[in-house]
Amino acid sequence: MAEGKIKKSEALPAVKEEEKPFVIPKGWEWVRLGESTHVIMGQSPDSRTYNQIAVGLPFYQGKSDYGKLYPTPKVWCSSPVKIAPKNSILISVRAPIGPTNLCQEDSCIGRGLSAIIPLADCSLFFYLYLLRKFEAKLASYGTGSTFQAITQKVLINFPLPLPPLAEQKRIVDKIGELFLLCDELETLKKSKDTKRKDLHQSVITQMLEADSQESFQKHFQFLTTHFQELYSVKENVKELRKAVLQLAVMGKLVPQDPNDQPASELLKEIQAEKARLLAEGKIKKSEALPVVKEEEKPFVIPKGWEWVRLGEVLQKFGAGSTPLGGKSVYTTDGIMFLRSQNVWNDGLYLDDVARISKSIHEKMKGTKVIGNDILLNITGASIGRSTIFPLNFEEANVSQHVAILRTFTPSIVTYLHKLIISDFFQNLVFKEQVGVSREGLSMTKLSKFPLPLPPLAEQKRIVEKVDEFLALCDELEERIGKAEEKRGEILKGMVRV
Repeated sequence: MAEGKIKKSEALPAVKEEEKPFVIPKGWEWVRLGESTHVIMGQSPDSRTYNQIAVGLPFYQGKSDYGKLYPTPKVWCSSPVKIAPKNSILISVRAPIGPTNLCQEDSCIGRGLSAIIPLADCSLFFYLYLLRKFEAKLASYGTGSTFQAITQKVLINFPLPLPPLAEQKRIVDKIGELFLLCDELETLKKSKDTKRKDLHQSVITQMLEADSQESFQKHFQFLTTHFQELYSVKENVKELRKAVLQLAVMGKLVPQDPNDQPASELLKEIQAEKARLLAEGKIKKSEALPVVKEEEKPFVIPKGWEWVRLGEVLQKFGAGSTPLGGKSVYTTDGIMFLRSQNVWNDGLYLDDVARISKSIHEKMKGTKVIGNDILLNITGASIGRSTIFPLNFEEANVSQHVAILRTFTPSIVTYLHKLIISDFFQNLVFKEQVGVSREGLSMTKLSKFPLPLPPLAEQKRIVEKVDEFLALCDELEERIGKAEEKRGEILKGMVRV
């Protein structure tokens, strides 16, 4: 003040008891930010003074992302500006509020920033860590309808705990030491996790590519022996889910039984049912689908299995449609109208389900869903997502972004759904999708997808084993989550609050 570098300001009120979120040690004091620092609010200079030739001071407007500040071109300082001196703390005061960084050189700051300069030789880094600790609290004081911001008054009145100067320096040293340890631990963890992932992927790949039961069992045994270590990371559990489904459709998940009726007999039953429905006029005659060519078969299937086209096992496959008027005809009650956001691999999510009137529902007969129909998303980011429409569920229709797959026999529905959500089928989807602005899948291409079809008895064993493994994956993910939560609690218990 004596040097004329700052103006005299009104004395700030003492910090009230209700403003103190925790008890501080003896020798510490609760102070207002404006009592122990000098606060400079930013002021954007005249845009006509900007230049592209790096002359003058760097100009920081205040846009930030996780604490990183983005400079704009250099600016002449001939117009009214606010300067943040080197080694001050820059804090974002508008949209978003709170992110901080150190000012590496004298800089011009815009309205989105404030510079905070600790006084009386207080530790710069202590204030930096302190402000980061209270970032969420500071942001809660934001006001404004267009965007949230805080004023200088809010900043200078913000209460903070102030330790003795010597303790500030010890705190900063300890934080630096612990941060270094955290970096080392993170590097070590990443290294171990990477090794686990690489090892797991190698074993899974060898299981998928095994050309004999002996080779498969060898790699599977390695997996079970090192199970606890390999499945201590969520990424490996996610890969295990994929591997289980892929092994299932390749005929490697469960052993074959020579006494099973072969899939060729199942196909005969499907053809008989198709002939019956045709004779009764319940379905229309369609063109015969071509036999699956050898080059379309990505792997060898077990004896008793058959390669078929998807359309061969479906009596109905087609996309839904949107009612005339779109969203304007949606009602708060009535018949469910299922859209792609309702269809997930583990079931229907109905929190935001749309509804249509009974009369509109009756007009959209081609999009009606019945129990055991497989629903498949055929456009957009969720393409390939699929679920089975439950038996005895209320009536529903589907939008044009969802296809209905109705089998000739309900006995194959569950296996077919497992196959659809496997990598094998998903790769077919992404290979064949069409569309420029949005991905899409045509019914013609969908009907020609080649599928491995096991004997019916083996399908049941496969489904049971897949469900068993997927339940284990759920358990593993929950266990990993609880272990991470427990480690967090232990760490909190080690730190004195």
